[in-house]
Amino acid sequence: MKFEKQSEGFYVLDVKGYVCPHPQIYTKKALSKINSGEKLEVIFDNPSSGESIATMCDNNGDEIYNKVQREAGDFVWDIQKA
Repeated sequence: MKFEKQSEGFYVLDVKGYVCPHPQIYTKKALSKINSGEKLEVIFDNPSSGESIATMCDNNGDEIYNKVQREAGDFVWDIQKA
């Protein structure tokens, strides 16, 4: 797991290699560390984690504004914290 600030108001969380529920837990922790309106890019490779992350974001009011699946099988989701 790797969480780092890329630029002002933009963070990246890499949870490749983790299975449920860890990607969701790490995403929740990362979102709790950033401010409202800031953005978090989450990179994960466990397809079932997407559903958990999406549900969590819906429940919290966070917006997933971009979803990409790379050829390597990784998912890259961009989330803006509510």
